[in-house]
Amino acid sequence: MIIGVPTEIKEGEYRVAVTPAGAHALVADGHQVLVQQGAGEGSSINDEEYSSAGAELVSGAEDVFGRAEMIMKVKEPVATEYGLLKKGQILFTYLHLASSKELTKALLDAGIVGVAYETVQKDEGHLPLLEPMSEVAGKMAAEVAAQCLQKHSGGRGVLMGGVTGVAPAEVVVIGCGTVGACAIKVAAGMGAHVSAFDVNTQRLAYLDDIHGAAVTTLYSSPLAVADAASQADVVIGAVLIPGARAPHVVTQDMIKAMRPGAVIVDVSIDQGGCVENISPTSHAEPTYIEHGVVHYAVTNIPAAVPRTSTYALTNATLPYARKLADLGIVRAMEEDGALARGLNVADGEIKCPGVREAFPHLAS
Repeated sequence: MIIGVPTEIKEGEYRVAVTPAGAHALVADGHQVLVQQGAGEGSSINDEEYSSAGAELVSGAEDVFGRAEMIMKVKEPVATEYGLLKKGQILFTYLHLASSKELTKALLDAGIVGVAYETVQKDEGHLPLLEPMSEVAGKMAAEVAAQCLQKHSGGRGVLMGGVTGVAPAEVVVIGCGTVGACAIKVAAGMGAHVSAFDVNTQRLAYLDDIHGAAVTTLYSSPLAVADAASQADVVIGAVLIPGARAPHVVTQDMIKAMRPGAVIVDVSIDQGGCVENISPTSHAEPTYIEHGVVHYAVTNIPAAVPRTSTYALTNATLPYARKLADLGIVRAMEEDGALARGLNVADGEIKCPGVREAFPHLAS
């Protein structure tokens, strides 16, 4: 199979979908790997490393998309890439289709086979290709919250861990999956007082065992979240329904009741956001202030640490990429149920239940 790796062009995106080690493994399997020149520079990987690994360097995205049977990316295609997609081509990347009608329609019109990293799911519910970036995003969520709390960023001027004689920040984390657990770990490590909300009591019990009295675990209900948010310095939204649009668990009324200079970090924004009416932001302009509250809603948080993120991501994606390349899309999905759940679009039809629910008129 011919596998193409284009340069990521989403704003602020510096990751790359395949490392030299990954290219070497695919070439050793008998496949051809095309890498756009400069694709790895943002992750401190130079072209010579790819060529030494057996990849073919090509000058532009048109060559990559035009020749490849499978495109491997990190983020979903942007509008300028829609016209490069071709019928029957496999697109293996993060897609987050439930949050974008425009992208969903573009992929359906192109007739590509879209396999989304974030919906590759094992029988027990584990999301192996989402987890590494969730870990990065969760740890960074607490770090960016600390920065946003600083007065020059529009925040309340509160230090996360406080100091002797002065209380630490009150941090509320909603959703205790990988993102939430990592945000809790870092925020608590900074010395903040953390309240963790989830509807999964087993998950809350696990966090109790890990953190003890350093973290307060609470069952998530609208009333409980509203009460905690009104007293919080930071609210971190980390709610996930695989493949589907994130539910709104933080309403505008809750935001209006928050303290001036408080901070919201919505890590769920790439799935539409768990904060009502929140607008996506970018690394160039990561925040805005509404109702006196600092909103951080960057859609590709891990791109801020691209080298770490690239290697963490590709460690997870490479085995699945090799299976797709070795077996082809049909046989690979017959043999691997996790990959089959990753199929979002094919033959001009929506295959993912969460995306069908988000855009029923496109599914017909």
